[in-house]
Amino acid sequence: MSSGAIPGPDGGLRCPWGLSTEDYVAYHDQEWGRPVHGDDALFERVSLEAFQSGLSWITILRRREGFRAAFSGFKIAAVAEFGDADRERLLADAGIIRNRAKVDATMANARVLADWSAGELDELIWSFAPDPAGRPAPRSLADVPAVTDESTALSKALKKRGLRFVGPTTAYALMQACGLVNDHLVDCVAREAGGAQAVGGRGPGPRVGGS
Repeated sequence: MSSGAIPGPDGGLRCPWGLSTEDYVAYHDQEWGRPVHGDDALFERVSLEAFQSGLSWITILRRREGFRAAFSGFKIAAVAEFGDADRERLLADAGIIRNRAKVDATMANARVLADWSAGELDELIWSFAPDPAGRPAPRSLADVPAVTDESTALSKALKKRGLRFVGPTTAYALMQACGLVNDHLVDCVAREAGGAQAVGGRGPGPRVGGS
């Protein structure tokens, strides 16, 4: 696989990962790298990035609707009320990743976030968005980092506030998926869409590296 942008079915150049499976094409073109705002929408991204840790993103993408059904649409207030019966239900749900540590972290994170003010998660995450002018567009996948100073700082801030499964690489994947950074390759047809209007209710993106 080339590390630079490659032509898709329509001839347009795209990031190589965006053409690696049919499931990725629409996700790459329409979601990854677009600005995402809203506490519940960002809670979903944080949660799914945590579940992705150690796995391929395609595994999460293909189960995204199952996750949304299992976790009450990732409404923070609803998940914060989950108890032992919900934990056992989730661990028996084949529509998600049945990992006890990740399930427990998602429930615990919701309880933490339920005590935050409206918009506080959104404001905190977006406060770590770097200046786009200081980030040259990557020409190949080799130019895309797995972790940055900003993602390390975001990870520390989230952990300090009590959130789990938010390591620096997970934090950077969140930043990529939610449009805090634009890591579409310079020749990618989706790059200019990285500055499009904010979206909600969409999912996080592929990660380069570990957790």
